[in-house]
Amino acid sequence: MSISTSVVADNILIYIRDDVYEDYISFIKGREVLEIKSFSGKTIRRDVVDMIIAQQALKLGGFEHTFQYASGKVNFRNTKMLEAGKLLISFDSYWLKDALTMQDNLHISAPVIRNGEYVAGIYTPPKRVDVLSIDKLEDLAKFTAVSTPKWRTDWQTLDALPLRKLVREDEWLSMARMVNMGWVDFMLMPFHSTPDKSFTLENIHLIPVPGVAIALEDSRHFVISKKHIYGKEAFKAINIGLKALRSKGAITKAYQQAGFFVDKSKIKILNQSSKS
Repeated sequence: MSISTSVVADNILIYIRDDVYEDYISFIKGREVLEIKSFSGKTIRRDVVDMIIAQQALKLGGFEHTFQYASGKVNFRNTKMLEAGKLLISFDSYWLKDALTMQDNLHISAPVIRNGEYVAGIYTPPKRVDVLSIDKLEDLAKFTAVSTPKWRTDWQTLDALPLRKLVREDEWLSMARMVNMGWVDFMLMPFHSTPDKSFTLENIHLIPVPGVAIALEDSRHFVISKKHIYGKEAFKAINIGLKALRSKGAITKAYQQAGFFVDKSKIKILNQSSKS
C-alpha cells in the first residue's frame, strides 16, 4: 500500500537533517544537480556527496520526478518513514548491516561506498592534546568514545576497540556536542574537506587526530521504500545511474575531492590488525 502524503504535486518530499541540508544548499548554489562535476568546496562532506550522487544516479537512470525538501532532526524517524512508505529514499546512505535488517520493506541499492573504502577520523576538540597524541591502538584505552548501536557498523567497530568506555547517544548532533563539551573524549567522523580536515558547526569545532584513522568494514547503500508509489521505479533507476557513474570513476572522484577518501598510504589505520 502506498502512502499518498509523501507526494506533493509530483514533488516527492524528502527529509534531510538540517545541518546537511544547509551545507548542500551552500555547496550547489542553485546549480542543476547533473551539472556538478567538481566536489571541492567549503561545505562539501560525505553526507552532501551522498545526496548529490543519489540524485545524479536517479536522473541518469531515467527517474524524472522532482524533489521537495524538509529539514529537521530526522535521523531515525527517517527509517520508520521509509519502512511505512511515507518516504521514498534516504539520500544519506545506510550501512549494509543496518539495511539488511529492513530488507522486507526496503530496496537496497548497489554500493555507493564499497567495503574497505570507509576510514573514519578520531575527532576531538583542538585543546585535547592528550587525545590528539593517539598513535597506536593501545593508546585508546585511556579514552571514552560515543556512538549509537542503531549504527551497527560504527558501534561494533568501536566496541571492538580497547576503549575506557563506549557511551551511547542516538542523536548525531548530540554526540558532537558531548565531545565538544569534553563530556566524551572523541567520536568517529568521516574526514572533511577543510585543509586540516576539521569539522565546524555553530559553536562545535572538532579536529581529527593527525595521521591515524579507524577502518569501518562495511559497504554503504541507498535504501528505497518498497511501499512508496515510486519505490520500484526509483530502485531500478538508481542502480542504472550508479553503474554509469561507477564506470567512469565519478563516485570515487567525488569522495576523494570531498576529502572523505584519504590516501591510505599516508595514514595509519589503528585497527588494521583487527579486521574480520
